[in-house]
Amino acid sequence: MATTNASLQLLFLVIMSSGFLFPETLKPGCCHGDHHRAASFETERVALLKFKQGLTDPSHRLSSWVGEDCCKWRGVLCNNRSGHVIKLNLRSLDDDGTHGKLGGEISHSLLDLKYLNHLDLSMNNFEGTRIPKFIGSLEKLRYLNLSGASFSGPIPPQLGNLSRLIYLDLKEYFDFNTYPDESSQNDLQWISGLSSLRHLNLEGVNLSRASAYWLHAVSKLPLSELHLPSCGLSVLPRSLPSSNLTSLSMLVLSNNGFNSTIPHWLFQLRNLVYLDLSFNNLRGSILDAFANRTSLESLRKMERFEWEITEMIDVLSGCNKCSLENLNLGLNELGGFLPYSLGNLSNLQSVLLWDNSFVGSIPNSIGNLSNLEELYLSNNQMSGTIPETLGQLNKLVALDISENPWEGVLTEAHLSNLTNLKELSIAKFSLLPDLTLVINISSEWIPPFKLQYLKLRSCQVGPKFPVWLRNQNELNTLILRNARISDTIPEWFWKLDLELDQLDLGYNQLSGRTPNSLKFTLQSSVCLISLLLRNNSFSGPIPRDIGERMPMLTELDLSHNSLSGTLPESIGELIGLVTLDISNNSLTGEIPALWNGVPNLVAHVDLSNNNLSGELPTSVGALSYLIFLMLSNNHLSGELPSALQNCTNIRTLDLGGNRFSGNIPAWIGQTMPSLWILRLRSNLFDGSIPLQLCTLSSLHILDLAQNNLSGSIPSCVGNLSAMASEIETYRYEAELTVLMKGREDSYRNILYLVNSIDLSNNGLSGDVPGGLTNLSRLGTLNLSMNHLTGKIPDNIGNLQLLETLDLSKNQLSGPIPPGMASLTLLNHLNLSYNNLSGRIPSGNQLQTLDDPSIYRDNPALCGHPITAKCPGDDNGTPNPPSGDDEDDDEDGAEAEMKWFYMSMGTGFVVGFWGVCGTLVIKQSWRHAYFRLVYDIKEWLLLVIQLNVGRLQRKLNLGRSQHHT
Repeated sequence: MATTNASLQLLFLVIMSSGFLFPETLKPGCCHGDHHRAASFETERVALLKFKQGLTDPSHRLSSWVGEDCCKWRGVLCNNRSGHVIKLNLRSLDDDGTHGKLGGEISHSLLDLKYLNHLDLSMNNFEGTRIPKFIGSLEKLRYLNLSGASFSGPIPPQLGNLSRLIYLDLKEYFDFNTYPDESSQNDLQWISGLSSLRHLNLEGVNLSRASAYWLHAVSKLPLSELHLPSCGLSVLPRSLPSSNLTSLSMLVLSNNGFNSTIPHWLFQLRNLVYLDLSFNNLRGSILDAFANRTSLESLRKMERFEWEITEMIDVLSGCNKCSLENLNLGLNELGGFLPYSLGNLSNLQSVLLWDNSFVGSIPNSIGNLSNLEELYLSNNQMSGTIPETLGQLNKLVALDISENPWEGVLTEAHLSNLTNLKELSIAKFSLLPDLTLVINISSEWIPPFKLQYLKLRSCQVGPKFPVWLRNQNELNTLILRNARISDTIPEWFWKLDLELDQLDLGYNQLSGRTPNSLKFTLQSSVCLISLLLRNNSFSGPIPRDIGERMPMLTELDLSHNSLSGTLPESIGELIGLVTLDISNNSLTGEIPALWNGVPNLVAHVDLSNNNLSGELPTSVGALSYLIFLMLSNNHLSGELPSALQNCTNIRTLDLGGNRFSGNIPAWIGQTMPSLWILRLRSNLFDGSIPLQLCTLSSLHILDLAQNNLSGSIPSCVGNLSAMASEIETYRYEAELTVLMKGREDSYRNILYLVNSIDLSNNGLSGDVPGGLTNLSRLGTLNLSMNHLTGKIPDNIGNLQLLETLDLSKNQLSGPIPPGMASLTLLNHLNLSYNNLSGRIPSGNQLQTLDDPSIYRDNPALCGHPITAKCPGDDNGTPNPPSGDDEDDDEDGAEAEMKWFYMSMGTGFVVGFWGVCGTLVIKQSWRHAYFRLVYDIKEWLLLVIQLNVGRLQRKLNLGRSQHHT
């Protein structure tokens, strides 16, 4: 295609300009050559040795740089006719695949290579040294590539002296870790001297200083490819100055922060075949510009356009010579139906329309796109049935229609001619039981393709395991999640010798033993990275040699099954393991020393809800990357090992429902500064609550309930600032059971929004700290079943988000603060079994909490809703008003009604004549008012006419599609 042809032409031009006129000139020559040139060649050899001497070469890539014939040295190429060095290719990843980054200083001796026309030092690590200014004196250079080489400082303007340079790549040359303040010192004033330049790549280079004139600078060059993504340009000029950009075939301006309408000069570049404007804030209509674009082959991600795609496709399909091959408009706000005219773009090879707002089904005309290789329609609002014409796309390689509410049945007819299909994804994130799409493929059907990636999630594939997979022996990823499969994994599946990297069969009703106990050969399992079998009915033990059979595992999730036996020690051999979740099974025995001295990357360990016993092994301290440790509801005992304090990155620590004992370690508050959740409830901890816990500024769930803690609640508890600040973005914090509103609920996706303190059922004494009222976003406060004394804090009303408050079964005294009536979200309150006194406050939310048991066994309390009367009350209710009072109330009510009608009449007179009177008196205002009314009427009529016309066009189009 044109993009490839343009690149090939550019490569040919570089080769030709390098002096390679014939094939034999590409062969390495000899550095010593004829005797009369010996001195010159020796100069070049010495120059290369000095260059090597200045470099660091930890991988010995330049070990061949010995001897007299430098043309045989690695990375050195000589002209076969003259014998002079013309090319240095020292890119860190060579053609033979060898890795090795050079560093150090670049010697001035390169200036002695008078005939050097190709210099490639890309992807090395020069550790923040400056790009040498003398490179601008290598006057014969045609090719210069310093991309990704970790230089520092601005681009030296001396590079502008390279008037013969054809190819310049400085992509991400900058090492931000060395001199970050210098990253914005670049400009483009120097570029005007590169009069022969055809390829320019400055991706990731901060050119914010050149925002105002960058287009003027590059337009003077005879470029065919221009790559300026992520350069901070910010300004996309509305007009194009007189330029040499007539040969431009590829233009990449993505991620520059443009915030304007799209300029039409972009579509006046007649040779342009690839345009990337993704990740900007461009907007506006480009339909007129498209109408004359016949050469454009690739349109990529022009974000924030909000028009319907129907009109654009209609315009494109109307071009008789339209050569559009790639349509990438993903991550926009496009809406409407995919039009039938999409099938007229016969050259399309790639359609990427994911993450938009398209509705309706896929048009039947999709089957006309005989060249289509990629179709991505995921994350839209498309619905209806999937057309069988998809099965006509025999060149289709990748099909992703996930995250759309499809309905109906998909059969083998939809897939019958997809002979090149490698990737198929039909998935919904939801785990709801209502599955609207059924995959109904005959067990006798043999697919004509060999899939590498198959993802069928939340669509009905079962009840039987899909037999049509029996010839899919090239699968790398298999996801059949929430597919209603009630079966065992068949024997033939394990004989496919699959080299899987992901196997996800979660949320089904699969039974039998876990896979490794079947014929899962070493060859097929060695590449397995992710094994997800959660929420099934697998039984039996976890295979003892799982760590040997699947050594590459990074994610192992066997949770919510019926597994038994003990934890295999071979799990410790999974040195790449990141997630280990075997919760909600029936495992027994002790936790073995899985990670004793073995480096690992484990970040998530969940062994909760099993029958594990014994002490927590000290090897857990080797998990330096651990973020989530969930061991709740087992039979673990002993003190917490001090080695656990090595887990300084931990965020969620859930050890509840065990038999751990001893003091709560003070080092939790000292060595785990990022802790979000600390749940130690239902254990045997004793002693006092460590003051160090108050330093956990990120903690938003503190649950120490049902232990043997004593002493007072630390007064510094008000320093838990995370319970007084709002979390604006979603974050995953694992899955946790939290006691709220008098019941236990499991939280996962919204766990980060839960703020709770539960210290109930201990032996705590002293006052309720006033600092608790500083935690303005606290949702649950449970201090029940302790020995607390003193008063309820007067400022309890500051906890405006409080939903659950339980202070029952303590020895609190004094009145209930009136501010409690201002807790408008409170829906669970328990103050029973205390020594509270005085009238129960009324109003707001307390009016709805009228259960007398809330205040039970507080003998000195009185007032509604309990029966005890307060002084001045009669039989527990306020005294009824006397007859005189009733008369007074009636007189007052009549007076209020009189004032109400008088105010209403006065308001009407003032309001009506304040407006109408002004219009009667002032002629200019009257004319302006009626002109406004007339304009609004005309605008409404125009809008109605336009919408009626559009509706008629759609109805006519629908009829034509129906007839077609």
